[in-house]
Amino acid sequence: MTIDEILGYRPFIRRPVYSERVKPFMRKQIIKVITGQRRVGKSFILFQLIHDILEAAPDSNIIYLNKELKQYDYINSDDELYRYVKDNLKAGAANFLFVDEVQDIQGWEKSFRSLLAENCCDIYCSGSNANMLSGELATFLAGRYIEIKVHSLGYKEFMSFFGLENNVTTLNAYLSMGGMPYLKIIGLEEYAVYEYLRNVYSTILLKDVVAREGIRNVRFLENLTLFLADNVGSIFSANNIAKYLKSQRDAVTTQAVLNYLRPLAAAYFIHKVPRFDIAGLRFFEVGEKYYFEDIGLRNAIRGYDKRKDVGKLMENAVFLHLIQQGYTVFTGQTGNYEIDFVAQKAGITVYVQVCYLLADENTVNREFGNLLKIDDNYRKYVVTMDEVNSGTSYQGIEQVHLKDFLAGSL
Repeated sequence: MTIDEILGYRPFIRRPVYSERVKPFMRKQIIKVITGQRRVGKSFILFQLIHDILEAAPDSNIIYLNKELKQYDYINSDDELYRYVKDNLKAGAANFLFVDEVQDIQGWEKSFRSLLAENCCDIYCSGSNANMLSGELATFLAGRYIEIKVHSLGYKEFMSFFGLENNVTTLNAYLSMGGMPYLKIIGLEEYAVYEYLRNVYSTILLKDVVAREGIRNVRFLENLTLFLADNVGSIFSANNIAKYLKSQRDAVTTQAVLNYLRPLAAAYFIHKVPRFDIAGLRFFEVGEKYYFEDIGLRNAIRGYDKRKDVGKLMENAVFLHLIQQGYTVFTGQTGNYEIDFVAQKAGITVYVQVCYLLADENTVNREFGNLLKIDDNYRKYVVTMDEVNSGTSYQGIEQVHLKDFLAGSL
């Protein structure tokens, strides 16, 4: 297959942050698994990799199938997948296998393990459900795969996609419409954006949550999603959610809430962020935060009222920025004081507080004071929408405008 046959002559915009993470594993005997929420651009990451392979070695043999396309409907089992691959291998050529939405093929992991053992092709795949790499499956493929998580556009990518400057107008557009890559085709006209995002939300809920998990109470799932959208960044537990929904005459058990939260997270639609005791170096068993994979999807569900929502969306944007850079993120606690984010990567820790405006001395004392209670020398930030000069600090803690924090690297 040529790149034009695979792409259908569609142009694509490079997202090097992800292709660079794959490159060290290319042409090596390990399965490359690209994961992420539906419509965040996983297919185009695969296209980018295919393009790079064919550009470097035009005689390479690309075996490609996409389970979202009608022509591949007949490939539903590991046997059918295995036969398809074996029938399309080319002797004497470098063979590469790309499978998009691999979780739709029952038992795909068996074919992949066999193909890997035979060393007959370099294997890449994508999937929109975290369960594809959990439990027994993770054990079955242990040591045989590397996972690369793809997210919706970060603020820096958003600017690049649309050719926008780093200013408050651009930031407000990002906080309102989010970073689904297909907005490049839709444009940034608000009505069209939200119509598109509402359709993406419905698809994720119906195909990746309801159908895949066999959920019956769709109304409750929708109400739970609304609750999460209203409470972005709030600390709560499944028990508290159950109590609230009961007060709204939607009586469910705590276990039912957990049963519905898990598939939302498995579809990469929301992210669960546990609480971490900084002094005690332990996780709390209850009380966590939830953030959305895409801010625009959150707004399409609940609407965007800047007066009420800006603080929540600021937190969500900071969380996405941290995980997009490869950090593992927790919400922190030291004594009775909360730290919005504790981010860790490769032995480095970063602490971040998020506040809309430092409107008075009490707010300043709270946001900076909580960080000052942490007795270590890692970098600490207070991210706000106040106009501040670059490098502004308070007792060693950096204050930075949200637009500049999201446009930078840690």
